[in-house]
Parts: sequence; C-alpha cells; structure tokens
Amino acid sequence: MKLDASISAIVTGGASGLGGATVRALRDRGVRVAIFDFNEKTGEAFAADTGALFCKVNVTDEASVDAGFVKARAAQDQERILVNCAGTGNAFKTAGRNRETGEIKAFPLDQFDRIIQINLVGTFRCIAKSAAGMLTLDVMDGGERGAIVNTASVAAEDGQIGQAAYSASKGGVVGMTLPIARDLSTEAIRVNTILPGLFNTPLLAGLPAPVKDALSATVLNPRRLGNPVEYASLALQMIENAYFNGECVRLDGGIRMAPR
Repeated sequence: MKLDASISAIVTGGASGLGGATVRALRDRGVRVAIFDFNEKTGEAFAADTGALFCKVNVTDEASVDAGFVKARAAQDQERILVNCAGTGNAFKTAGRNRETGEIKAFPLDQFDRIIQINLVGTFRCIAKSAAGMLTLDVMDGGERGAIVNTASVAAEDGQIGQAAYSASKGGVVGMTLPIARDLSTEAIRVNTILPGLFNTPLLAGLPAPVKDALSATVLNPRRLGNPVEYASLALQMIENAYFNGECVRLDGGIRMAPR
C-alpha cells in the first residue's frame, strides 16, 4: 500500500510508546492518523504535537470504540490502516504462597479477565469494526483494500513466571492472526502481527538504570532495549509490502525470555 495523504489510519494505544512511534512514522508519510487512547491528557498533547486526531477510547467498551470510529471517520474518512497497540499487563502466579505468612492465594480471576478483555478482546473488537468499515471502500490500484497490524509479545511464546494472563492474551492475538487474514482474504485486507521483545517504552522507562542494563544484557544482539521507532519501521513494512500477510514476526534482538 502506498502511504500518502489519501490514506487514513487508526492507531490504538497511539498516545505513547510503540503506538506513538507508529503515529509519528505514518504522519511523516503524510497519512491522516487518528489516535485511540484512554489517556486523554497525554493523547490530546501528542495529537497536537503530531497533527493527529485524538479520540478517547476504551477498547474494552463497545460504545466507546464505536464512538471513536464515528469521530475518526467523520474527520478523516474511512481508514484503510489499523494498528493495534493498546494493551497492558500484570503479574500474579497461578497459585502461590506468601513466604512470610504462609497464606496461599490463587490468581485473582478478575485480574485475569481484565488482561484478556484489554489485550485480546479489545484487539479483536477493533479489528472486526475496522474491517467492516474497510469493506465499504473500493479496492485500490494494486488490488488492496486495507491492512491491519496487531501487537502481541514474545510472552506469547516465552511467558515468564506470573505472566499467565498476559501470555494467554498475547498468545490469543498470535493465534487469531491467520484465521482473520483468511477471513478477510477475499476482501483484499491483509493482517499481520508483531511480537515485540523488551522495548524502551513508558512501561520500562521508569526502571532504575541498573535494572534496564540487566535487561539489555539478556538481549542476544544488539545488547540493548528496542527503540519504538524500530517497531514502527516493521509496522510500516507490513503495511507497505503487499505480499506480507498472515504473519506473526518476533522483533526482539534474538532474546528468549528466561522463566523469571
């Protein structure tokens, strides 16, 4: 797909981190971009800085997602690109014992469900609604109608201790990539997924330097955290390369996560 001002895009979780870098990369190509994000203050400021449109959206709430699509499409026309970066994580053992008190606790199921709803169901909700909108568009020269990029994680394959919910949610994103690509194949819409490793995003930015150095040392090569612009570069390649479809690609410097 050729990227220029005739193309509209939506980036969920686009106010910072991987999503923010993707918004900048698309805007640099002239693409009209709408940001779906729950953080209104950060989102409005980032939108003003990049020339994007901010839409306050909670991906776990259908009415909120619908309102976001209505706002984005009214201002920028129907999107041909969707990049899903909205997501979060937590850490609880499936069952564990408090070392000091001996108390035994199971993974709180409301916290398990919360991660599934944001990372997996929220991603699918945006895919389904965006794809339905793309179906109203004509096929462009070259035979394409739209492109979707999702964000999973290396935790989908190398989940660490305490990451059962996070790994399940990201594994679900990986698992649904090919079936969705097959569902949309006759409509000329491509679907791919990126599995990022350790990236220098707001989630890790607050860690002490020694901790970040220790994490960097676990990366095979180069021995550093990933830069969000590197994620954005791969996302754009997935969008621009018309033969890129149904793939789940690790972007991790060769890391294989240890159990903890």
